[in-house]
Amino acid sequence: MIDDTGEQLGIMAPPQALAIAKSKGLDLVEISASAIPPVCRIMDFGKFQYEQQKKARSAKKHQKVILVKEIKFRPKVDEHDYQFKKKHIERFLADGDKVKATIFFRGRENAHPEIGMKILERLMDEVDDIAVIESSPRQEGNQLHTIFAPRPGAAKRVAARNAEEQQ
Repeated sequence: MIDDTGEQLGIMAPPQALAIAKSKGLDLVEISASAIPPVCRIMDFGKFQYEQQKKARSAKKHQKVILVKEIKFRPKVDEHDYQFKKKHIERFLADGDKVKATIFFRGRENAHPEIGMKILERLMDEVDDIAVIESSPRQEGNQLHTIFAPRPGAAKRVAARNAEEQQ
């Protein structure tokens, strides 16, 4: 039995512990049921629950939600389209999001998955300094995809690269 001030009151019968808690206008809460004898504490349970909810809200407020953005390519992607989509991938990685790069095959394109693999390998080489390859390229049905996760400091590297290109 633990008092509301943190002082240990020793081992006592449950009715006696309840009487002490009621005399103080507080609740008797079982802390550890598996201990022998079970450990109970005298506290204001409503206040305790409120503080736990407050801590949970605070923790939720400070966490970063990581999204998985998807960029789709085709095997016959033009150079300008490739560069445009690569810039989107760099921006997503700089924002701290994961990126799923997908090569989408149609019809006869399915017969040549090596073309899509070349595109993904080129992409992996070009974003290697700002991204970690989370899953290696794999084919599922008519799609070939890989997932990139941002490296720490990716935002700075992207900003530096963009500054170089503008000069």
